Amino acid sequence: MHLSYPRSGRYRLRAPLVVLLTAALAAGGLTACSDSDGPERSVDAFLDGWRKGDLQAVGLVDTAGAKIPATKVSQQLKELAGELSATPPKLSRRGDPKITADIATAGIRVEWTLPGGIPWAYDREVRLTRGDDDQWQVIWEPRVVHENLTEGDRFGLRRDPSPRAGVLDGAGQPIVAPRPVVRVGVQPNQVPDVKDLVGKLDAAFRAIRPALVPAVDLADLPKRLAEADPGAFVEVVTLRDEAYRQIKPRIYDLPGTKFQSEKLDLAPTREFARALLGSVDPAQADDLTAHPDRYVAGDLVGHGGLQGRYDERLRGKPGLSVILEHAGEDGKLVPTGTEVFQHKAEPGQPLKTTLDVATQNAADAALRGESRRSALVAVRISDGAVLAAANGPGPTGENLAFTAQVPPGSTFKMVSALGLLDKGAVTPDATVDCPKTFTVEGRSFKNSDNFALGPVPFRTDFAKSCNTAFAALAPKLGADGLAVAGRSLGLEGQWDLGVDAFSGKVSANGSGAEQAAAAFGQGTTVVSPLAMAAATAAVAKGRFEQPKLLLEPAPAKPAGAGPQLKQESVDAVRAMMREVVTAGTGSALKDVPGQPVHGKTGTAEYDNNPAHTHAWFVGWQGDVAFAVFVEQGGSSTASAVPIAERFLRALPR
Repeated sequence: MHLSYPRSGRYRLRAPLVVLLTAALAAGGLTACSDSDGPERSVDAFLDGWRKGDLQAVGLVDTAGAKIPATKVSQQLKELAGELSATPPKLSRRGDPKITADIATAGIRVEWTLPGGIPWAYDREVRLTRGDDDQWQVIWEPRVVHENLTEGDRFGLRRDPSPRAGVLDGAGQPIVAPRPVVRVGVQPNQVPDVKDLVGKLDAAFRAIRPALVPAVDLADLPKRLAEADPGAFVEVVTLRDEAYRQIKPRIYDLPGTKFQSEKLDLAPTREFARALLGSVDPAQADDLTAHPDRYVAGDLVGHGGLQGRYDERLRGKPGLSVILEHAGEDGKLVPTGTEVFQHKAEPGQPLKTTLDVATQNAADAALRGESRRSALVAVRISDGAVLAAANGPGPTGENLAFTAQVPPGSTFKMVSALGLLDKGAVTPDATVDCPKTFTVEGRSFKNSDNFALGPVPFRTDFAKSCNTAFAALAPKLGADGLAVAGRSLGLEGQWDLGVDAFSGKVSANGSGAEQAAAAFGQGTTVVSPLAMAAATAAVAKGRFEQPKLLLEPAPAKPAGAGPQLKQESVDAVRAMMREVVTAGTGSALKDVPGQPVHGKTGTAEYDNNPAHTHAWFVGWQGDVAFAVFVEQGGSSTASAVPIAERFLRALPR
């Protein structure tokens, strides 16, 4: 039912509506009183019905005065809203209507909430006419919704992507930058023998070094070629320019092959800190499902690592424009070229890291030939800056360098030795027996390859990595002495690097057998390569400094610096770690050019089978401390030490 406001005992002659409208526009307006005779209630009912999609309580006429069904106007309002129709605007009347004769004009406020919570508000006017039944009727036209709308127009949305910011290295330079790539494709109508082509492409791709991970899968290429337009470019793979040049002579002249050169935003190499940095890829189905208000198809989204964790900061906020669209001759909506609102894109903010490109390249190159899961992390001793975090094999997605939780093996003798020296339980030259086996509480401990040294100086036990000597010394550390020594080197600390990192867990208060095992890095002690690199840097510096990775934004709660280590103790540990290289298990590194190398090897059993071992090496040269970890690497001298050597030799001098 229409709202009606009778005017008692008043007889009027009605002029045509168009004449009244003309007179109303020519005359000055009078402000209506807010009483029951005024048009306010009709305006309010119209606004309420507009939002609800039901205008049955409102009288509606067109600009010529003809009545319009409420359902038709409701449908037109929905159509005009176009891409905004799912979120009707907030509507309110502004002030009292102005009345001139039988024409009223009411100001209204239209407030839309656009995708992403972007507000868009503007003022409009609603005109009304008083009918023969004294009812105020709304004069309907598209301009009521927006001044630029005409019959057949629609609101449309244009999303303007924001420029994605980069991840910067320690020098403030973008790690990811435009680099040349080549898209390798095939034109179906120029391939006489698809099977032969697939075989030759597969062999060529497999010849690329370092190997492509994952390998290029050509299993569906014949089907794709059969279904494609004969003259189409069917893309096979996008290769970095350096990889393409390796195989160009093998594939360039193959019948049907085509090549497109361009530039993409890429890290210096495929492996470059991949697990730490993460990747940037087109939005996946999971992204669109989880965040329909944030991403649309075609958006670039960070996945994993820093790119994933700081995706919102890096991607910024896309811009959004409300445009007008109109149906074309084929009925499809096309932009009219009119933009009625714009919210500018906010560029992403970069992340500044401590990574050093040369050191990272050296770390990646050192792991390149390793087929087992492995990690190498390097830390600058003077300030704790993480210079490199490499994970292998290939561009793996798991950041073992920061998050692995594995036994440290004999690299932990560095910690045990510091604890023993701090307690005065031993000196570097004190004689400590190194038998073939040593039994504690019925559990027998042995040395790698069952060697025995007999009574030798403690520094020799350390350099040759004698497990039985450390098992025998374990009681001198006390129930928690190993944990105390570890904490002085930053282990078990509450670190905040801005990314996930495991600072270690050190055995304490265990049985005699557990304490004996823990003294040489077995038992319940677990660490990450980063934790061991930081502990090694603490020995080299004389004080623990929490590793730093992010400079901007800086982490909120980094751990404070550790206590100054006892000079006599730390000097002795340094000397023993140097002897590991000059006359011990790390002797393969003694001719590495540059400053002296200090280190400690480690072989860590990870289950009840003594043959199942991880391999470790920790050490430092100059201002660079590092840790190498090889999962199931066996002997450290056969796996971890060669990786360390490759790394050190590749560092810039």
